[in-house]
Amino acid sequence: MTSPISEPKSGGVLANWRSFGPGIVAAATGVGAADLVATLIAGQKFGYALLWACVLGTAMKIILVEGVGRYSLATGHTMFHGWRSLGRWTAIYFAPYLVIWGFVYGAAGTAGVGLAMSALFPGTSVTFWAITSGILTFILAWAGRYGFIEKLMSLMVAVMFFTVVGIATLSLRHLPEILTGLLPTLPSGSFVYVMSLAGGVGGTVTLAAYGYWFREKGWHGPKWMNIMRMDNTMAYVLTGLFVISMLIIGGDLLQTANIAVQKGDRGLLDLAAVLKDRYGSTISTVYLIGFLAAAFSSILGVWNGVSLMFADFVGHVRHLPEDHPSTTVGGKYFRGYLVWLTFPPMIMHFLGKPTALVLAYGVMGALFMPFLALTLLFLLNSHHVPANWRNGWLSNLLLGIIAVMFVALGINELYGIVTGS
Repeated sequence: MTSPISEPKSGGVLANWRSFGPGIVAAATGVGAADLVATLIAGQKFGYALLWACVLGTAMKIILVEGVGRYSLATGHTMFHGWRSLGRWTAIYFAPYLVIWGFVYGAAGTAGVGLAMSALFPGTSVTFWAITSGILTFILAWAGRYGFIEKLMSLMVAVMFFTVVGIATLSLRHLPEILTGLLPTLPSGSFVYVMSLAGGVGGTVTLAAYGYWFREKGWHGPKWMNIMRMDNTMAYVLTGLFVISMLIIGGDLLQTANIAVQKGDRGLLDLAAVLKDRYGSTISTVYLIGFLAAAFSSILGVWNGVSLMFADFVGHVRHLPEDHPSTTVGGKYFRGYLVWLTFPPMIMHFLGKPTALVLAYGVMGALFMPFLALTLLFLLNSHHVPANWRNGWLSNLLLGIIAVMFVALGINELYGIVTGS
């Protein structure tokens, strides 16, 4: 359901602060449990030395998502409409991507919520909570009320921010050492982690969903451009501080104690145990609540935003108008993808993750961010975008650098998948 907002208020960005929100939804959706573990491990291995990479990653996401927003507002079209203008190959790429990605993420995302709930309520089943969270998210997304979802996501971001950032403040006694991490350095063996922090954290298909969310909000046309830019910047600065806090926590608690955490979501449970030993059960519980908020906000954003992308994809394949009822929230294609995200993946909680499917998911995931960055570079210089909203030389330079980084990161991820390293 689209918000009744149709025109920005006079008086500039500050007068329109109540219009902010889609950026928070996009940023919170993109930062999931796996991203937090990657950041935590980087802190455990290299202390605060890669803090600058987190800052760089935040700036990269702001630039990239601004490109998504600028294209959508300047042209009045969705991102998939832009991709289709580049040729049918985009549909050939996107169809298996959304099908495979949705199935595996449907299991992986809900498993993160299940782990957090099981840790908060010892003795309860991870599978039970994972399935329960999937059904709850399905109900919330099926109702189709974007305004309610935005408010709920904003609440969870506040919980994430104050719990994890609050815990990071316990490490401020190391502030002089922490600040040295703002100086770009490459400790031995850190290159892969730098690429991951700068390019990978918060970088998923959900970045491209930003334009769909602000359409639901009621933003249409270039008159919303300044509001979009401030909304996007504010949201990614907040989540950037959240990721930086995880690095600080990892550097303080794990590196100094020489404690390694597991890869995957369970690494966050390892941190809960370390926090309990250092600060007591209350701080550990506060942290687990933040972990739960991060995990649940991610699946709620995916269930809503990626379902909108899928509905738009089907609509373009079938040559339907962009505002056709079957391609909007509550339409049959939107709800069909909700079913695909929620129910078939439940079998993976009982059978484990089929190796071939997980490998395919990894390959498609490694290819998506280069795809987004490179196609944005083409689209924002094309005749499809009005001349005054196309890239200038600085935008091209920055987006080009980002595209190269994502291509390098994708190649590295593909190498790791193929070699098993």
